[in-house]
Amino acid sequence: MRPLTLAAGLTLIATGATAQEGVLTVYAPDYFTSEWGPGPAIEEAFEAECGCDLVYAAGDVLPRLMLEGQRTEADVVIGLFNDQMVQARKSGLFAPHGQDNGQLDLPVDWTDDTFLPFDWSYLAFVYDATRIDTPPANFEDLANMPEDVKLVIQDPRSSEAGLALVYWIKAVYGDEAGAYWERLAPHILTVTAGWSEAYGLFTDGEAPIVLSYTTSPAYHIVAEEDETKKAAIFEEGHYPYFELAAKVAGTDVPELADRFMAFVLSDTFQDLIPMGNWSYPSAQPQTDWPEVFRDLPMPDKAVYLGEEEADAMRKAALEEWRQALSR
Repeated sequence: MRPLTLAAGLTLIATGATAQEGVLTVYAPDYFTSEWGPGPAIEEAFEAECGCDLVYAAGDVLPRLMLEGQRTEADVVIGLFNDQMVQARKSGLFAPHGQDNGQLDLPVDWTDDTFLPFDWSYLAFVYDATRIDTPPANFEDLANMPEDVKLVIQDPRSSEAGLALVYWIKAVYGDEAGAYWERLAPHILTVTAGWSEAYGLFTDGEAPIVLSYTTSPAYHIVAEEDETKKAAIFEEGHYPYFELAAKVAGTDVPELADRFMAFVLSDTFQDLIPMGNWSYPSAQPQTDWPEVFRDLPMPDKAVYLGEEEADAMRKAALEEWRQALSR
């Protein structure tokens, strides 16, 4: 290569590198990046702060990342769930998030240095108050409902909410979880692949109870002025459900990725969560939440399994569920 051509080539390479350093690629679920999700507002706010370009790649985050491995173009992922942590950690694809967990305000003590919660809710059975006069106050009430009262749940093999329910019942009933599922099974109208299908059946009136979250009624109150959708609060406590962000170890823009991870805990980001993702923000006290979220009924305690404990019982708990519902 002649000197002039070489110089020109180096200039192009340098220019390309500079441009690349200003682009942050974030893998996120479809619901997060959609026009009704928090993603667009978060993108706008972060770009205004960093002077960079945030680019979302929407889809099923962890399977895509696992398929791509070290070749992934992701710099940050957002939308992992707490029950995916073991699998995600074993991949070796993630770096420490570098943030102070002391900024988090959660119902459990979060000490993990890789996966950072950006929002959360409690799993709950949401009911239609026009069809359920006396909501269940515990799991026994749920299993002892009148025979014609049906509920819709999600498949734990394809749905994170469904899997969280299996863990919730296992945490409450232990070795008797299988027997409990057998008692509950006659009340289950159907098992759907995911949350959207299940909740759609509920809102269409196919069943008066659906597996969802304590924050779900907030949407109906705000968007529809409908206060008839309520979460049944159980005496045993509820299983908390965390959504997580993580930095990809192989990112080409580590400083920009670190900046985004810090942004996740900022009030700018957290303020967009309640009305954008219909969840509780992870790094704000309850007094800072919108009024509709502050007024929602809240469980007295969390029933939670750590990642190793949950992973160790996963196979057996799923088999209990499968056997009970196949009879």
